[in-house]
Amino acid sequence: MSLNTHKLSYYISKAKSSNGSKFEKKIRIALLSSFTINGLEETLRVLCFQNKVDCKTYVGNYNQYNQEILNKDSDLYKFNPDITILILDTRNFLGDLFFSPYVISSEKRNDFVNNKTVEIQELINTFSKNSESKLIISNLAIPTHSPYGIYETKADFGLQTMITKFNENLMEFSKNNPLIYLYDFNQFITKYGERNVFDYRQYFLGDVKISMNYIPSFGNELMGYVKPTLGLNKKCIVLDLDNTLWGGIVGEDGYNGIDLGDTPPGKAFVEFQKILLSLHQRGIILAINSKNNPVDAMEVIKNHPNMILREENFACIKINWNDKLSNMQEIANELNIGLESIVFFDDDPINRELMRSIIPEVLTPELPKDPSQFPLVLLNLNDFDVLKITGEDSKRGEMYQQQRKRTELSQKTKNLDDFLNQLDIKVKIKTASEFTLPRISQLTLKTNQFNLTTKRYQEEEIRNFINSPDKVVACAQVTDKFGDNGITGVYIINKDSNEEWSIDTMLLSCRIMGRGVEEGILDHIIQEARNVGVTRIKANYIPTKKNKPAENFLPNFGFKKENDSWYYYIDNKVKKPKHIEMIVEK
Repeated sequence: MSLNTHKLSYYISKAKSSNGSKFEKKIRIALLSSFTINGLEETLRVLCFQNKVDCKTYVGNYNQYNQEILNKDSDLYKFNPDITILILDTRNFLGDLFFSPYVISSEKRNDFVNNKTVEIQELINTFSKNSESKLIISNLAIPTHSPYGIYETKADFGLQTMITKFNENLMEFSKNNPLIYLYDFNQFITKYGERNVFDYRQYFLGDVKISMNYIPSFGNELMGYVKPTLGLNKKCIVLDLDNTLWGGIVGEDGYNGIDLGDTPPGKAFVEFQKILLSLHQRGIILAINSKNNPVDAMEVIKNHPNMILREENFACIKINWNDKLSNMQEIANELNIGLESIVFFDDDPINRELMRSIIPEVLTPELPKDPSQFPLVLLNLNDFDVLKITGEDSKRGEMYQQQRKRTELSQKTKNLDDFLNQLDIKVKIKTASEFTLPRISQLTLKTNQFNLTTKRYQEEEIRNFINSPDKVVACAQVTDKFGDNGITGVYIINKDSNEEWSIDTMLLSCRIMGRGVEEGILDHIIQEARNVGVTRIKANYIPTKKNKPAENFLPNFGFKKENDSWYYYIDNKVKKPKHIEMIVEK
């Protein structure tokens, strides 16, 4: 069911019944605002509950965010949030100037904005000193009214310019702080309409500046920050073809008979494809799952003049007469990703319901009958939001195209050893830096399959590790004859003593599993430990529902179980993979 079909009462009632449920992740969210935000707390808790997240919330006192942030002993800091959301209000920001900005000169209006900018920056800096929480701060909504009416566009540093400048200042400031993110509240108001979102009756009754009808949509937008914080964002879109990427059935209507072009209804499908392509360019994997004649379908994909997505944009293509459930499982296996990382688009309601029933891990949005609404469904999903786009993200589509070539090579070789020897794998070990830090954090948050401990670390935590003399933080960049896989491995070492190191974290991206890279990385760790006189290495395997591929890694490498931990003694013979060239970046 679509989020917007639910009223606020639904979330309030559901929030009461979510206690005592089983959760896979936890998060603490603090809500601060200069106005009443009734219902937002319950909405966020329920949306987290739907994602198997235990959400604890703190709601600041009415219009007391300044005091709570400035007082280091406040309840806000005692709550110790993971995410703090601060919503600013234009009326509160401007005071009487909201109605009468032109009673002062343009120079004083400019000074006012500059002073307010400094004020909010100092507030943010205080918060950053007292908390390791991410801070999501809103910009100001630009009102549609102006005291000058149509002359507003002629005014020197007018009302709208004042707000725009403040928003620009806030955006520039947030760019330079890795824990500060700007929420475009003005865009939210523009999207739904000021007259819809702002309810004068509610405002005069209780200073409620977001209509209760729009609190669910508001909460859904804020979940765009929660999901990537917890590594819950999706990485792959699987698409049907007939009546999904184009109108009509190519096997019946033919190449020239399908709807795809500059006139309705074909124009809607072109728009839908353009949005998909933009997501692909951002790092989202695309795949096809279609019951169809492969010859007919591939002719459209390869040759149709109005086709936006081409064969090279798809990491995996399943066009056959098999059931879509089996195809979906094969897609996940071939891409080496979890089913929970996939979003499935199909025009057929029966296929959608089957997918939801049999493979509920796959997110299957409801699609309207009218294809003109497909782009809106895609644009309203916040499951692809990320807090930072890394180099690996932008190259992900290219990397999976390279993966298809590796699959083809593996099918041509006689055995695994021949395949690995032909790959010419190089693993470059890099000490963690500000440049690699975002990717390292991203991998700890999202890697599930080959991950010894599945510990999750935010960027600030990784930064603290890098600066600690008792930690070693490094990553591995993997290349082969087909291209660069990017940074796909991470390890974090605790220097427990001069004689013993322990592996806090060791993980490998799913797309390079099975090539011996993990053995090369562990061999490097052992060599580094030996060089400084360490005599043994301690490690733990903490089983989860998803990290079974890492279950036997430690004993297979030579670690021995002692009580609850695994130990490797340095004088043991090292199991170094011969087909991998290890390179240590100085």
